[in-house]
Amino acid sequence: MLTEFQAAIAQLIHEKGLPQERVMEAIANALLAAYRKGSGGGENIRVEVEANGKVHVWENRRVVAQAQDLSTEIALADAQQLDEHAALGQHIEVDSPQIFNKIPTQTAKQIILQRIREAELEHLFESYKDMKDDLAVGTVLRRDERQGGAYLLDLGKIEGVLDEKEQIPGERLRPNQRIRVYIYELKRGGGRGVQALVSRTHRNIIKRLFELEVPEIFEGRVEIKAIAREPGSRSKVAVWAREDGIDPIGACVGVRGARINNVINELNGEKIDIIVWSPDPAQFVSNALSPVKPLHVELRESDHTALVTVPEKQLSLAIGKEGQNARLAAKLTGWRVDVARPGDRAEAAVSAEPAAEVQEQPASADGAMA
Repeated sequence: MLTEFQAAIAQLIHEKGLPQERVMEAIANALLAAYRKGSGGGENIRVEVEANGKVHVWENRRVVAQAQDLSTEIALADAQQLDEHAALGQHIEVDSPQIFNKIPTQTAKQIILQRIREAELEHLFESYKDMKDDLAVGTVLRRDERQGGAYLLDLGKIEGVLDEKEQIPGERLRPNQRIRVYIYELKRGGGRGVQALVSRTHRNIIKRLFELEVPEIFEGRVEIKAIAREPGSRSKVAVWAREDGIDPIGACVGVRGARINNVINELNGEKIDIIVWSPDPAQFVSNALSPVKPLHVELRESDHTALVTVPEKQLSLAIGKEGQNARLAAKLTGWRVDVARPGDRAEAAVSAEPAAEVQEQPASADGAMA
């Protein structure tokens, strides 16, 4: 039985690609559980599986003058043959290979397979947990209407779930299409193994895509300070150069727009405005309304409102289609934005509130993303 058992262990390690120590630990725990299930006892039993598959079963016994129960006691004379310093009342571990033969084979097999499966899931979870808050390339498998129209993706050894609310509006994905997604959560259990919850709408996907395309961002010489996004339509990204002599907008746009276009293409044509972050809130609000250049920005601290005056000819551009430009500026800066033409301050032409997204992860005092 041992030879077959050792061969089965070697096969498991090869097939599952698991660390040997984890397999041995899982099998030892499974054998112990099988023995206890079959015998109804065994609290003093310890099982150890060596790297070569050899099994040791140890019994913890109390040293007595004369043993009555050989499963829990050992005579002093016998104990001193194992350890010359053994004394009455002590406990020693005794190698008891015969116990291995008392383990029900079928029960052991079932529990071993279960524990190996648990070890495999744990290993997968540990292997992928560092990918949380990062990008992954997935292959579209199918759309699952039972999960509310979620797409299931092949991410390698685990499955990705792209819920409908995490899909870019209007984007249609095809089976076998390869797409980049943002992993915002990992979960295990539920009969589906390890799953990654992924997104195409999370604003951090923009941050990660720019890190891929812009070496200055990846190296930390240019920093993304804030992102405001309406997925599938338009985003604003505030950037800041950590070093003198670097044009943060130019770095993000690239030669002939190559860098930003790669990001836009990855996001199904979503428009992206790059603006310069400023430590001066009024200047930051002014920059956020790009491409408009405001005439004046007044900050009203009492209700955290930015009163912005723009040239009359640029009023509609400042507001944007259905108020989008002003709304994104409010999301980006965290200020409520009121836009009006000169002399029209008493009644704002448009008022845009910072969205809940910004309230959950507001810009800090220096404008950095939370």
